[in-house]
Amino acid sequence: MLVEGGRGVRFKVRDGENTMPAFAIRYAGRVRAYINRCSHMGLQLDFTSGSFFDTEKRYTICATHGALYDPVTGACRAGPCNSTGLIALAVTEKDGQVMLNSERYQLESIKAFEE
Repeated sequence: MLVEGGRGVRFKVRDGENTMPAFAIRYAGRVRAYINRCSHMGLQLDFTSGSFFDTEKRYTICATHGALYDPVTGACRAGPCNSTGLIALAVTEKDGQVMLNSERYQLESIKAFEE
């Protein structure tokens, strides 16, 4: 279960032949999902699995170099993200279930975390 400003859920998506890490978080009452790749160096954002928010739970953060991203849009807000944002994934939530709604990406696998 995704909690507002809490731990995210990591999963993998496939884009043709490529598999890439992704994550989902809850922010401002909605589930948001992004490719888990910092625009600075292409590293995954979470140093500790599932920890995507800064200490104030205002931004998603790259734990390696501190780049900050808007959790609603994925836009770069500060740090070494080269004014480039995260790649958003279209998701919907119905009856507590989150579904990936993308023509480009297919769900590969999900890793849930215990609270």
